[in-house]
Amino acid sequence: MFKSAFLGCGGRAMGHAQAYKYISRSKMVAICDLNEQRLKNFGDTFGIENRYTDIHEMLEKEKPDLLHIVTQPDLRLQLLTVAHEHNVPAVIVEKPIAITGSDYKAIMELGKKSKTKFVVNHQLRFHPKLLELLSDVKSGKIGQIKFIEVSARLNMSGQGTHITDLMFAFNDYSEPETVFGSASGTEGFKTTHPTADMSEAYITFKNGMHALLVCGKNAPSVGDYPDHYHKRIAVYGTHGFIHWWMEGWEKNLKEGSYEKGSKSYAEEDVLGQAGLTNAVFDWLEDENKLHPNRLDISLMEFSTILAIFQSVVSRKMVQFPYDPPDDILAQLQNALS
Repeated sequence: MFKSAFLGCGGRAMGHAQAYKYISRSKMVAICDLNEQRLKNFGDTFGIENRYTDIHEMLEKEKPDLLHIVTQPDLRLQLLTVAHEHNVPAVIVEKPIAITGSDYKAIMELGKKSKTKFVVNHQLRFHPKLLELLSDVKSGKIGQIKFIEVSARLNMSGQGTHITDLMFAFNDYSEPETVFGSASGTEGFKTTHPTADMSEAYITFKNGMHALLVCGKNAPSVGDYPDHYHKRIAVYGTHGFIHWWMEGWEKNLKEGSYEKGSKSYAEEDVLGQAGLTNAVFDWLEDENKLHPNRLDISLMEFSTILAIFQSVVSRKMVQFPYDPPDDILAQLQNALS
C-alpha cells in the first residue's frame, strides 16, 4: 500500500483528495498547511489525523510515496526542490508548472538531476470521455489529423496549460516547430496566475500538424457558464472530427456516423483526477509505464506558452528550439503596457 501526503489544503486540494475513493493502492496518511483552520477542515473531512504546519517535519516523519503539492505557482521551484531533497518517490504538482523563463529553466535543471517522478496535474487528460475521444483519434476513426483548435475563456496561466496539454496529447506529443502569437490586456498580471488577459497563437509541429490556441474573453463561448467552464478542444481529420467541451461532446467518424451528448464535468473530473493519480502508481510500480504528464512533457508544453510570450514581445514568429529569457513574463507585461 502506497502512502500519500498533501501539501496545501485549499479548495483545489479537495479535488485531489476526493479522487481517493477510486484509488485502492494508496492511503492518505498526512497533510500540511500553514493555515491551521484549513488543516483542520481538510483533515476532518477526509479523516486524516497526521497534520503538520512544517513540510520538512511531515516528509521526515511520514516518508510518503506520493506528495500532492497544491499551492500557488510562485512556490513551484521551492517546493519541488524540497521534495527532491527529501527523496520523495513521486510528486503531483498543480499547474502551471512555472510562471516565467527563470523558474522554467531552474525546474528543468532540477528534473535532470532528481530521482523524484514529477507529474503536473493536468487531470483533463484522464477524463473518461476525453480518453474515449483520444482513442477514436489514435485508432484513425477521423482519418489523418490535419488541424487542432483549443480554447479557454480564462487566461493562459489560469486555464491555458490545460488546453495546451490536450493539444499535445491529441497530437501524440509531437514537438513544436514554430509559434506565432498575439496578446492584450494587463489585468491578469495582478493575479496569482500572472499573464496577459487574452492570448492567441498559431502553432506548427514537427509532424506537420497545425493548431490554433485561444485564451481569454476572445475565446468561444459554449453556453451560459462561468468563465472556467469554457475549456474545449476540436480535432479535425481527413474524414471526420471530434469536439469536447466541459459539459458535452460530439464526433463525426469516417464511416459516416455522428454522435453528440452531454456529460457532467464534476463527475468526470473526479474520475480524471483518480486516473491521473493511479497512473503515478503505475509508474512507481513499473519504470516502463511513463506518465503522460511527467515533467519533461509538461515543460515542453510550457515552453510553447513561453514562446507565445516571446512572439508578442519580438513581434515575429518564434522557431524551436527556443531558450526563453529569464524575465520573459516581465517583458510581455512591459510590451502590453
